[in-house]
Amino acid sequence: MKWVATAWDGLSGHWGVDHPAVLALLMLALLPLLATPFRRGGVPAIALIPEDRVSRLMSAALRLAGMVAILALVLGMAGLHRREQSVEREGTGAHLVLLLDRSSSMDNSFADRAPTGDQESKSAAAKRLLTDFVARRPHDRIAVAAFSTSPMPVLPLTDHHAVVDAAIAAIDRPGLAFTDVGRGLALAFSYFSEDTDESSRAVLLVSDGAALIDRRVQEALRDAVARTPVHLYWLFLRSRGSKGIFDVPPPGEDTPQANPERHLHLFLESLGVPYRAFEATSPEAVGQAITEIDRQETRPIRYLERVPRRDLARVAYLIAALCLGLLVIAKLAERRLMPSRLPDVRASAIADEPRRAA
Repeated sequence: MKWVATAWDGLSGHWGVDHPAVLALLMLALLPLLATPFRRGGVPAIALIPEDRVSRLMSAALRLAGMVAILALVLGMAGLHRREQSVEREGTGAHLVLLLDRSSSMDNSFADRAPTGDQESKSAAAKRLLTDFVARRPHDRIAVAAFSTSPMPVLPLTDHHAVVDAAIAAIDRPGLAFTDVGRGLALAFSYFSEDTDESSRAVLLVSDGAALIDRRVQEALRDAVARTPVHLYWLFLRSRGSKGIFDVPPPGEDTPQANPERHLHLFLESLGVPYRAFEATSPEAVGQAITEIDRQETRPIRYLERVPRRDLARVAYLIAALCLGLLVIAKLAERRLMPSRLPDVRASAIADEPRRAA
């Protein structure tokens, strides 16, 4: 029944059936126009029957109910459904890459020691707050990358936030020894290389430290942001008592080897893209910083919302059941009312006969 399937597909791109051949049975919907299940009564002359518009309307309604019942049953058996589709929406958000530090120091608390009692490790605090951050931004497309001894791609840009939550949930696993933040940033920027959307792009770096960035990596990063400008945020999870990225050391001590975090901050400032650093020494400070980032990245965005397939066979069967119920009620009413009404109708016709003859 290819012609049936072709005809159906031509009706609308949003609707479909699982068994197109069953649609050939739709022709049975013409049966209520050709026959009726109700009892017919013999009448010598139509002129003897008084005009009854209510009965004619009821007869038409019952025939229509029969046709709808057949149509609904056939569509239910065919597996009627609304196809999966993508609908363009407008909202506020961004294309965002979460770049997460997975070095072993992230497993420590903000006091720079193994967490005890009710203390949280820096990675656990980041996981909890980033999960809330993603939940507040339903329209974002989010990617996840990590770095330690080497960069680790985790998840490309996606609007499936359940997958993003799963990727974030894994960031408090035991980390490795080193912090290669330069190649981690290069990986994060590469996520936007094929992103042709005009939406806002942002990279959120979550790290508690830094290391020297090779000159060649620095040039690669400058080239990447020149080709694809991004908004850059660094959430620096500073251990209490350690040097801050905004502190200016004494003369002679301001070197990348002695203050790698401060010089990473200076390098990111020199990239020529919108950049802001947040320094947090507690889970509460991390929450405040993420809230501020959430507030800043609220630009208009167009996004595609995926509407999943919806099976409509049950709806079709319900409509068929209602129509068939109406027909059953009408049939039962016919069996009760016909014996009592027929004498009245015949008597009325006989009484009217002399007046018609006159």
